[in-house]
Amino acid sequence: MTPGFRLEQYTLRQPQLVLLVQAIIDGDADEVLIFRGFSSSLMHPTAADPEVPVLPESAEIEAIDIMVGPYNPTSPQYLHRNVPWADMLPLLEAAGV
Repeated sequence: MTPGFRLEQYTLRQPQLVLLVQAIIDGDADEVLIFRGFSSSLMHPTAADPEVPVLPESAEIEAIDIMVGPYNPTSPQYLHRNVPWADMLPLLEAAGV
């Protein structure tokens, strides 16, 4: 499973959470919001086809912010900020993804 797919699956199992992922994709910085199994880039166009991954396998995940959903950009409610990918892995494994 790709990291992006794992994060999408995590939000399906934790529907009260929103993930804001800071990543490098093909050399470009991107911020991807993941909520209830769907990903959307905040910095680049997102494909209309949900089968096209927003976070490809080659993406370098720099950090993840975990927030209370739904996401409100004017007043985000952070639970954890700047979580490294390595620290996210135990959460994914505990959720079975």
